[in-house]
Amino acid sequence: MKFTTKLYASIGFILLLISISVVILMNMLEQSIIKMNVVVNELYERIDIASEIKYETANIGRAFREATATSENGNNREALNAWEESNLKIKQGIESLKELDTQEKSLDLMEQYTTLHNSYQDMVQQVIVWKKVDIEVGSQAAMVDEIKLTRERMLQNSQLLLGLQEQEMKNELLRSRDTYNWAVTSIYIYLAISLSLGIGLIIWIIRSMTKNLNKVTTVMNSASNSNGNDLPRIEIVSKDEIGSIAAAFNTMVSELEAHSKLEKHLLEEAEEHGWLKTKIAEIATMYPEAKDIQMLGDSFISKLVPIVDASFGVFYLKSENGAQPYLKKIAAYAFSNQFKESEGFHIGEGLVGQCALEKQAILLTQVPEDYISIRSGTGEGSPRNIIILPVQLEGEVLAVIEIASFHAFTSSQVKLLEEINSTLGMAINSMLNHMRAERLLQESQALTEELQVQSEELQLQQEELRTTNEKLEEQYTASEQKKKELEKVREALEEKAQQLEISSQYKSEFLANMSHELRTPLNSLLILARILSENEEGNLSKKQEEYTRTIYTSGNDLLLLINDILDLAKIESGKLEVISKEVNLYHVQDYLSKQFSPIASQKDIQFNVQLEPNVSNYLYTDEQCLKQILKNLLSNAFKFTESGSVSLQVRKVRTEYIEKQMPVSAQAEYMLAFSVIDTGIGVPREKQRVIFDAFKQADGTTSRKYGGTGLGLSISREMASVLGGFIELTSEVGKGSNFTLYLPILQSSEIIEANSYIEEAAAGLEYGDYSLNDKSEVDEEGSSINEEGKSSLKHKKVLIVDDDIRNVYALTIALEKYEMDIIVAENGREGIEMLQDNPDTDIVLMDIMMPEMDGFEAMRRIRQLPKYQTLPIIALTAKAMKQSREECLAAGATDYISKPIDVDQLFSLMHVWLYRKEG
Repeated sequence: MKFTTKLYASIGFILLLISISVVILMNMLEQSIIKMNVVVNELYERIDIASEIKYETANIGRAFREATATSENGNNREALNAWEESNLKIKQGIESLKELDTQEKSLDLMEQYTTLHNSYQDMVQQVIVWKKVDIEVGSQAAMVDEIKLTRERMLQNSQLLLGLQEQEMKNELLRSRDTYNWAVTSIYIYLAISLSLGIGLIIWIIRSMTKNLNKVTTVMNSASNSNGNDLPRIEIVSKDEIGSIAAAFNTMVSELEAHSKLEKHLLEEAEEHGWLKTKIAEIATMYPEAKDIQMLGDSFISKLVPIVDASFGVFYLKSENGAQPYLKKIAAYAFSNQFKESEGFHIGEGLVGQCALEKQAILLTQVPEDYISIRSGTGEGSPRNIIILPVQLEGEVLAVIEIASFHAFTSSQVKLLEEINSTLGMAINSMLNHMRAERLLQESQALTEELQVQSEELQLQQEELRTTNEKLEEQYTASEQKKKELEKVREALEEKAQQLEISSQYKSEFLANMSHELRTPLNSLLILARILSENEEGNLSKKQEEYTRTIYTSGNDLLLLINDILDLAKIESGKLEVISKEVNLYHVQDYLSKQFSPIASQKDIQFNVQLEPNVSNYLYTDEQCLKQILKNLLSNAFKFTESGSVSLQVRKVRTEYIEKQMPVSAQAEYMLAFSVIDTGIGVPREKQRVIFDAFKQADGTTSRKYGGTGLGLSISREMASVLGGFIELTSEVGKGSNFTLYLPILQSSEIIEANSYIEEAAAGLEYGDYSLNDKSEVDEEGSSINEEGKSSLKHKKVLIVDDDIRNVYALTIALEKYEMDIIVAENGREGIEMLQDNPDTDIVLMDIMMPEMDGFEAMRRIRQLPKYQTLPIIALTAKAMKQSREECLAAGATDYISKPIDVDQLFSLMHVWLYRKEG
C-alpha cells in the first residue's frame, strides 16, 4: 500500500468520526448559519461597493492629472476615457449602495457625495475645455486647486461611507459569534475523541515507514563519502513513495557518474592538448641548432623517442641510389649490430619502403617476440608495438621514421608524431637545400681552380705549339668548350645566389615576426613600469619605486638584446644601411661622458674621454654606428674592470704606421684611432680572436662571473668594417685591455669613393628601427612644443586601434595622465566605425598587425574619406623593419613609431602633429 493511501485511509477514518459527530450539530446550526450568510453577504457587497467608490474617487484624480499633463493626442484621449469610465463606476456604485443600505446616516453621506461629485465633474470638464483652447495658465491653476480640494472632500466622504459599512459588518459578526461558540465547543469534544483514535492509527503508519526511510538515509550518507565514479544504489522493492524516491535517487546517481566521467574526459583532453603543444615547441627549437642533415637526424630521433615513451627508433632519409630512390638509415636510437640488414630499403621494400610508397603511417600491435630485440646492460626484451611514419613535404616523402615501444602508443603520442612530421619535413627540406648549396659552392670553387690550372696549361701549350695551326685550332676549340662550361657554372652560381636571397628573405620575415611577438608584451611592460617608477601619486614606498625601476631597466635590457640579435642577423647578411654625415666629435665626447660617468661613480672607477689637439672637430662617418661601437667597447671595459680606470683616447695617426692591412675603403692618408683603455682582468692571447665571434666569450661556461650574450664585439667589428675601418686588441691578463677602433679620415674626393664602397657593402638590408635622422624635422618641432609643456594635449580625443588589451591598457594609463579623452577599437573595421561615430577625434594611434582588418587597410580606407584626409594617424608596430615605416607612410600614416613605445617620443610626435593640425 502506498504511503499516500495509508495517510488518506487514516485521515479518512478520522474525518468519518468527526463527520458523524458534527452532522448532528451542523443540522442544528444550519438555519442560523443560513441567516448569518445572507446578512454577511449583503454586508460584504455593501463594503465592496463602498471600497470601489473610494478607489474610483482616487483614480479620477490620477486620470485627470494624466489628461492635463500629456502633450500627445493619443495619450490624452486614453486618460480622458479612463476618467469618464471611473465617473460612471462611481455613479453606478452610489445607486447600488442606496438600494442595499437604507440607514439614514448612510443616505445623507451618499447625497453629500453625489453633490460633490457633480460639482467635480463640471469643474474638470471646464479645465479640459480651457486646455484645448489654451486659456491662460493662471485661471487653470486656480481651477485645478479647487478640483483638488473637491476630490479630497469626496475621498473623506467615501472613507466615512466605507467606515459605516465596515462597522455594520462588525456588529453583525458579534451577534453571530455567541450563537456559533456553543456549537464549536461541542465539535471540539467530539474532535478530541476522533483525534485520539486517528493518532494511534498514524503512529502505526509512521512505524511502518521508518524502516524504509532509514535504508534511504544510510545509502545517501554513504554516497556523500564515495568518489564520483562508483556511487551506491538504493534497493527497495516497495511501490510507495519511498520506492519512487529510491528510483529517482538511483537515476540521479547514474547521471552524476556520467557527468563525472565527462568532466574527467574533458580534463584529459585539455592536458593532452597542452602536452602536445609543449613537446612540439621543444622539438621545433632543436631544428636551428642542427648544422647538417646527420646532426638533424641524430638530434631529432634522440629527442623524439623518449618523448613518446618508446625504446627504439630509426631515421631513414630518402636519397637517390642509381635510378631508384633509396631510404638510408642516417640516425637511430638504441640501435645494435643485430639490425645490419636494416641499413636501408628501396621504395616498396619491407614495411619501411611500403610506408614511403603509400605515404601512410603503419601501426603494428602484438608484435611477435622474435621480431626485434631491444638491449640494455641488464637484459633485453621485445617491443609489442611499432609505428612507421612517412615525413612529407608538399606530397613528397623525404624520410621515414620507425619507432618501437614496449607499451601501446596513446592517441596523444600518435597525434604528436603526426604533427611533428609536418614541421620535420620543412626542416629536412631546408637543410638539404642548404647542404646542396654548400656542395655547389665547393664544386664551383674546385671547378674554378681546375679551370685556372687548365688555363695555365693551355698557355704553355700555345707557346710550345705556336707554329702549328692545327693544334692551335684544336686548343681554341677546347677553350671555347671551357667557356661554355664556365657559363654553366656561372648560371648555377646565380641560381644559388637567388636561393640564398630567398632564404635571407625568409630569415628577415622570421626576425620581423619574432621582433613583433617580443616587442608587443614588452611595450606594455615598459610603459606601465615607467609610470609606476615615476610615482606621481606618491603611494609607493622607496623599496617599491626601486622594484619598478628594476623592472623598467630589465625591460630595456631585453630590448637592447633584441636589437643586438637583429643587428647581428643583418650584419651576417652582409648588408647594413649606413647614413654618413659630418659628426661632431665633441658632441660624441659629451654623449659618452653623460652615458658612462654614473657607472664610473657607482663602481668608483676613474673615467675620462680625451681628444688630442691635432684631432679635427668633425669626422665624416655614420654617427649611430660610431656611437654604438664605442658604447659596446666602453660597456665591456666597465663590466670587466673592478678598480682602476677606464679611458677613451681619440688621436690622429698616419695609415702607414698601422701594421694591419687596410680595407679597400680605408686607403686614406690618416686614420682616427678611438682607444678604449681599461685596467680590468684582460683577455688571454688564445682568446683574443674568439671574443670577436658571435655568441662567444672569453669565459663561456655556465659558472662564468660576467654576464652578457657575446654579441657586442661581433657587431662592433662588422660595423667597423662597413665604415671602412677595423678594431685592434692588445691585452695582458691581470693588467687590462686596449681596444682601438680605426676609422679613415676622408677628404672630399675620398668621401665620394668611400660612400660608393659603403653603399655597396650595406645595400639591401632593412636596419631595424628607423634612424632618428629620418624624422629630424619632427624632433625639432616636438622639442619646441615640449618647452610649452604638455598642457596642449589636455582634452584632446585620441582613438587607439589595437587588438592587444595589454598595449591598450598601458597607453590609456599613460595618456589619461594628461587628461586626454580615450576611445578604443580592437581592429581596423571597428576603428573606422568608432571614428565615424566620433568625428571630433583629434588623432589616431593605429596598430598594424590586427585580425579581420589590419592597420594598412584601415589607414587606406580612412584616407578615402574626405573629412579625414588630414587627420593625424601615428602607426604603431612591433615589426621593427624599415620597410614597415615606408609601407605605413604609403598606406596613409602621418608618422611611425616602433614598439616598445618610448612614451616621451610618442608625446613629442603627438605634440607636433596636433600642433600642425591646429594650424
